Amino acid sequence: MNVTAIDCWSAFAPFLANVICCPQLEATLEILIGQSSKETNVLALNGTLAKSCLSDIEKVLVGQGANENLTQICSIHASKLTEASCPVNGVNELESIVDTSKLLAACEEIDPVKECCSQICQSAILEAATRIALKSSELLSMDGAHILPQHSTRVNDCKSIVLRWLASKLNASHAKKVLRELSSCNVNKVCPLVFPDIRHVVTGCGDRINNQTTCCGAMGSYVSHLQKQSFITNLQALDCAASLGTRLRKSNITKNVYSLCHINLKDFSLQVGNQEAGCLLPSTPSDATFDTSSEVSFLCDLNDNIPAPWPTTSQVPASCNKTFKIPALPAVASAQNGLHLDGVMHFLLFASSVVLVTLL
Repeated sequence: MNVTAIDCWSAFAPFLANVICCPQLEATLEILIGQSSKETNVLALNGTLAKSCLSDIEKVLVGQGANENLTQICSIHASKLTEASCPVNGVNELESIVDTSKLLAACEEIDPVKECCSQICQSAILEAATRIALKSSELLSMDGAHILPQHSTRVNDCKSIVLRWLASKLNASHAKKVLRELSSCNVNKVCPLVFPDIRHVVTGCGDRINNQTTCCGAMGSYVSHLQKQSFITNLQALDCAASLGTRLRKSNITKNVYSLCHINLKDFSLQVGNQEAGCLLPSTPSDATFDTSSEVSFLCDLNDNIPAPWPTTSQVPASCNKTFKIPALPAVASAQNGLHLDGVMHFLLFASSVVLVTLL
């Protein structure tokens, strides 16, 4: 609970929600119910208990410094603690349906780098969830392509039941590690930023970019709106760069405006302090830390001024098919002034009071 409170620290929660805070909160809820099932033999709470339990958890977290609007920020409702539409919530019933040895073997130890593409554990969870969700023989005979939307919802609800069962078989810290590594696969799949209308960029950079100053001014203004949203991971930054570039290409801007206007990967993330240095978080799960001198701090994987890659097609590449590699060492910045650091991994320390003034 203490880790969750720090990960969702009052001032930071809205800006760390997608990458750190909400994945940690969701993992905490699954672990609490999973661990309690050792006594109750049940992997879900009823509606009344779920509501009071979630309220109590939120009060405890807020009392330890977490944001008071945590459930709204992470869109978590009391139904998240129930079985929802999953027809199985008992430990014994799950274990009678699922090959639990296979499930544990696939998920007990996860390779955080390979899992997102190999999906060894994720596939085992999906298989287990499908089995308990689709107990009737006619549904078990369906392949994934023919599962109806209502059945897909049931399978997703049953994934939570499976995750809680997993959490009950591991100690709390190990369960947290596994669940966060699994959630990071989903986190890194898509760009979480909301892209404003690109018409001003299209206007400024149209006609084969006759005026570079106008074009780069439009790009700079556009990117500045993205920089007010949230911290993102280095892999999310690649997705964001690809998504925006693809939109621009579809609007007949085929010249590499990222290179022309010196747009770097870290330009897609929230900007930090007076140095306007974007903080790209690691793609693997990380937590914020707290100490009395610096208050809250978290790890930034800055990689210096790495140019944002311009897409070569009008399609956003699948996350496991990306050919662009983030350099192991910082790239030398081009003509753009930026924050130059001697190593790739750095702790940036942010005092809550300073961040409130800087970011809000």
